[in-house]
Amino acid sequence: MTTIVIAEDHQMLIDGVKSFFEYDEEIKIIGSVNNGEELIKLVELKQPKLVITDIRMPKMDGIAATKIIKSKFKHIKVLALTMFDQPDAIKQMLDAGASGYLLKNSGIKMLSKAIKVIAEGNTFFDPNVAFNFMNDYIDKNVTIGKSDQIVLSNREKEILQHIANGKTSKQIAEDLFIAKTTVDTHRKNMIRKLNLNSGNELVKYAIDKKYQF
Repeated sequence: MTTIVIAEDHQMLIDGVKSFFEYDEEIKIIGSVNNGEELIKLVELKQPKLVITDIRMPKMDGIAATKIIKSKFKHIKVLALTMFDQPDAIKQMLDAGASGYLLKNSGIKMLSKAIKVIAEGNTFFDPNVAFNFMNDYIDKNVTIGKSDQIVLSNREKEILQHIANGKTSKQIAEDLFIAKTTVDTHRKNMIRKLNLNSGNELVKYAIDKKYQF
């Protein structure tokens, strides 16, 4: 059985997860807290097999908490459950020692899948997060969740609108005050998310959806 503690500052989400797994014979929620500091104490007390943690929390964020947990208990797995889909956030959680990264809008069934994959010693990622750089941080088998829903971030939608208006990556970067490499990364991620084959197909998609963002 996979024993789990959850760190999340929204109690409603915790209650929903507990309710879903209440009668699951393979997964057992053995504790929950609402901030990073309490998470450290709970992990020391309960010694779970897996920690599910948000990134933004009071007192101590999930990244800092993960670093401490992995330094003290290398065998305990960590799954990030968050709304942040920015590459920097993903990179920081990976560097801290997380074995998975899942967005909150992915649904409870994908959370169940992520838990089981990570418990088996593998790595799990939400299909809607940027993962083109992940091979630099992962040396285990990686599972990418499957979803029929395509979720573009607000920044991606913004860049897609600029693409639809015929702007280059350099022009978009100047307009949005971000690096050109950041724009290029978003382009690659959108091509992957939308199951396209090239930058030209992305441009065509952007033009087709110009007034639907």
